[in-house]
Amino acid sequence: MPMRKEGLRKVLTLIIHILFEPALYSHQMFAGIPQEATNGKHLKVLHRHGPCSHLGQHKNQVPNLTQILIQDQLRVNWIQSRLAKNLGHDSFQASAAALPAKSGRPIGTGNYVVTVGLGTPKEDLTLVFDTGSDLSWTQCKPCAGRCYDQQEPIFDPSSSSSYSNVSCSSAQCSQNIKIGCAGSTCFYGVLYGDGSITEGFVAKERLTLSSADALDGFLFDVYGRFFSYCLPTLSGSTGFLSFGSSGGNSSSLKFTNLGQNADGPSFYYIDIVDISVGGQNLNLPPSLFSSRGSIIDSGTVITCLPKTAYAALRSAFQQQMSNYPTTSPPPRSIFETCYDLSGYSNVSIPKITFSFGNNVSVDIVVEGILRVVSATQYCLAFAGNSDDNHIAIFGNYQQQKYEVVYDVAGGRLGFRAGACN
Repeated sequence: MPMRKEGLRKVLTLIIHILFEPALYSHQMFAGIPQEATNGKHLKVLHRHGPCSHLGQHKNQVPNLTQILIQDQLRVNWIQSRLAKNLGHDSFQASAAALPAKSGRPIGTGNYVVTVGLGTPKEDLTLVFDTGSDLSWTQCKPCAGRCYDQQEPIFDPSSSSSYSNVSCSSAQCSQNIKIGCAGSTCFYGVLYGDGSITEGFVAKERLTLSSADALDGFLFDVYGRFFSYCLPTLSGSTGFLSFGSSGGNSSSLKFTNLGQNADGPSFYYIDIVDISVGGQNLNLPPSLFSSRGSIIDSGTVITCLPKTAYAALRSAFQQQMSNYPTTSPPPRSIFETCYDLSGYSNVSIPKITFSFGNNVSVDIVVEGILRVVSATQYCLAFAGNSDDNHIAIFGNYQQQKYEVVYDVAGGRLGFRAGACN
């Protein structure tokens, strides 16, 4: 679980890596606070700032909007830099189980988390739910150097009867995670975009997702390379993270193509075709999205568009909101278009729709169009890249209230509206 830290001081930490089959699935997708299942399949997901969140006791760790957006921009810069380097550019049906996803407030993250059980006997651990990261990991005793601060107890491998290290000669010590050997034990290291570092041993362990799903030597293929989630809004709706294809064939699901790229294997690629504002297509040139591609990412908050696409979106939105008074954007903010709506009991907000391949259209919910900055200020919740040669990122703020279904084996990405309720 990546944690914020001051500076870039190297930290050596003993880490358990929950093994996924790298050739099948290599994305971190965990996080949460312990909570009982409501029906044995789906558990609640709460937004960290929502009224239903029980994490208010950690108010001293709640980042303000400026901090959230700065951290988000750091992540975007990291993604763009990583993909640019890899691409040689110099410019910048199975059984199912579900996990609870909640606020990341106790661990200093601006995104969603879920709870898993680890070890025998199991310990409930909070891990970050992030489809754009390679590894799932947690701190383990003893931390070499020092541990990151965390609210929960640090996992103790010596107390678990199911823990075992992965040897360097094992096939599971793949080049996707291996950076070397500590004796005969597989060793890994990752530097995140916010400056945080994780280094440690790779290990096998018993993973408990629910009372009915406890897995030894867990591999993602157990669930048919199929998972879905629904991210709640600030208003207090609930969501879920689910493994397996239960409900994945619903007639209300709309599927577009889902791709992966060897130059950026940590990310899921999607085909953005066009965007409409207030029912009017922007008629964006196809090359804007096809030249570098687009990804969907649960860890990026605000959707980032190529410079030309963002400018067209912003202009169309401003024209259709011309009857409302504008305000200056918040300081040090990526937001550029803001309004004072305090004097209005009803506001007509232009609908924004993303068109994906296979004639799939996704209407962004109101909460994903305007970001509440204060009681008087609302800002257009999109951002633009510095030029058109940077990849587009469909962020979690625009995914709210949709069930987003990843059929990795089938190469499909599905959307179903109103799924969090």
